[in-house]
Amino acid sequence: IDQNTVRCVVLTGAGEKSFVAGADIGSMSTMTKAEGEAFGKLGNDIFLYIEKFPLPVIAAVNGFALGLPGLGITPGFGGTQRLARLVGMGMAKQMLYAALNIDAQEALRIGLVNAVYPQAELMENALKLANKIARNAPIAVRACKQAVNEGMQVSIEEGVAIEEKLFGACFETHDQVEGMACFLSREKPKPKAVFTNN
Repeated sequence: IDQNTVRCVVLTGAGEKSFVAGADIGSMSTMTKAEGEAFGKLGNDIFLYIEKFPLPVIAAVNGFALGLPGLGITPGFGGTQRLARLVGMGMAKQMLYAALNIDAQEALRIGLVNAVYPQAELMENALKLANKIARNAPIAVRACKQAVNEGMQVSIEEGVAIEEKLFGACFETHDQVEGMACFLSREKPKPKAVFTNN
């Protein structure tokens, strides 16, 4: 992906029934412990790549997003770790231990998703958000993502130190110079990008 022209990525599932239908259970049913661990690492590597990817990534969850406790294994690919960080330890444990399926409104209520739309309006709204993100200074947006992601893993003191460095790094960039000059002159910055559903 050319990060000079692309400002945001929207991920969605194929079709209209599921975003993630789970892994290939047939293949997983014969895995050894070592193969299972290696498969889990592969998934973790993919999700860590997305998390560390400098551009914002929007998940347009277009249907079921299934986990695996009912099949005799834990959710993998960081599912136990990210769920607890998003919805809190108590809710995560309840969902994991009981293998709870929740609907979109409950996912919204507990903070697992940011918004809920009818299926026909999902991509339109995901692209609206992507365009709002794309209109902002890309260096600052990337620094925000890095600051939030890295800061959530450390103490508040270490987190604000990460933020200070990223805040300072925005200065003397084209984005900062143009953004502040436009603000002071009351001009609007030139539009950066527009996303379409292609």
